[in-house]
Amino acid sequence: MNTGVLWPAAEEAEAQVLRIQTKLHQWAIGDPGRRFDDVFNLVCDPAVLVVAWTRVRGNRGKRSAGVDGVRPDAVFSAEEGFLPLLRRDLKERQFSPMPVRERMIPKPGSTKRRRLGIPTARDRTVQAALKLVLEPIFEADFKPCSYGFRPRRRAQDAIAEIHQFTSRSYEWVLEGDIEACFDMIDHPALMDRVRGRVGDKRVLGLVKAFLHAGILSEDGMLRNTSTGTPQGGILSPLLANIALSVLDEHYARAWTASGTSYQRFKARRDGSATYRIVRYADDFVVLVSGTKQHAEAQREEVAALLAPMGLRLSAAKTKICHIDEGFDFLGFRIQRKRKRGTDKRVVYTFPSKKALASIIGRVRALTRRSSHPALAALLRQLNPMLRGWCTYFRHGVSKATFAYLDQYTWHRVVRWIRKRHNKTKWAILLHRYLPRWRPAEDGVTLFQPQAVTVSRYRYRAASIPAPWASRTPEPAT
Repeated sequence: MNTGVLWPAAEEAEAQVLRIQTKLHQWAIGDPGRRFDDVFNLVCDPAVLVVAWTRVRGNRGKRSAGVDGVRPDAVFSAEEGFLPLLRRDLKERQFSPMPVRERMIPKPGSTKRRRLGIPTARDRTVQAALKLVLEPIFEADFKPCSYGFRPRRRAQDAIAEIHQFTSRSYEWVLEGDIEACFDMIDHPALMDRVRGRVGDKRVLGLVKAFLHAGILSEDGMLRNTSTGTPQGGILSPLLANIALSVLDEHYARAWTASGTSYQRFKARRDGSATYRIVRYADDFVVLVSGTKQHAEAQREEVAALLAPMGLRLSAAKTKICHIDEGFDFLGFRIQRKRKRGTDKRVVYTFPSKKALASIIGRVRALTRRSSHPALAALLRQLNPMLRGWCTYFRHGVSKATFAYLDQYTWHRVVRWIRKRHNKTKWAILLHRYLPRWRPAEDGVTLFQPQAVTVSRYRYRAASIPAPWASRTPEPAT
């Protein structure tokens, strides 16, 4: 399809989009009250659509089709048909999102299942284009205490910040759990927050259309979406962060109002408290430098902040604990204990029992007798899983856990070898599959968790730069 539009190559498009995003981000930082009234043309820009399509084709969901049955990895020569038609529909205001295809998938570390919404390839591309344009604008307003689904930020940063504050005077912790966060966000309240920065009615109409697109469930029933933003959509994490930033903004204002480090110290000495929030998407903790009563009061305060967004705290899962009791967050156990050989008490971060049980269960499932035709195939499944898990937890006190995981995996693989070849002598199996006592075949050797180097993660505070600009560090006292 020849439309006279020059579609840039992927590398050229990336450079163009980076320049666009940098300008948007700098304008947003330079004028915190600015509303962007003409960004729809950027969403329809050929370079933005090419980069959006590249992201859609490059993620893990490229093999999953939406309700139209079209898989992104099955679309070829997008610049000759797919993207020009999509751009024409956008420009002529004829684009309308289709319902997302719902699938129930296992919830990590649990026997429960959660909903996953799969948009069509066209809808995913438009969502990715919207995200490319809107993210630099809203990143200018997001606070440093938020880490989930944000560029250059990761779970380890959140854990490092919690370690930083709990190692000082922040001993009480409110563990927040929001009931069905992605399903319950109030659309009018969310759109009000989006309008605070975006005035382009065409872009607002697209965002609203995606929110109201509906869900086609596994049993073929079409449900309306009067609340929430379906998990699985490319735009959903950004919209959730926009909604939940009400928490970040509240605690940032309270922190600023508390004055200098000396004023905060004096207030705590006189019986007041100071608070810090660390949030990763819809998982968050409020750290309290004060008493248990101060932490209890925060439960009501957080509930009041979430209510206008249509959200509520889970009464059963929202807990208050002391750092000496410890708590789980993002797979880590964070707890203050006595340092071995001394009387000093230190805050440790290490893999939680739930996280260890999850990886053990996955190893057990993969090493069942009939799970793989050959040892090499088994190792190719095990190694990336073990490597990824150890990479995530290598910045904690994880050496003993890695040793246990190494031993458990080794024994499971050796048992798998013996059961698969139960009529073969052990000496032959040892020579063929266990050179130097490490299971191996066809050049593939079992990954060794015990050999992973463990190190403390560097606390980066508020100095994590966005891809388009650097932030000024904020003191953490």
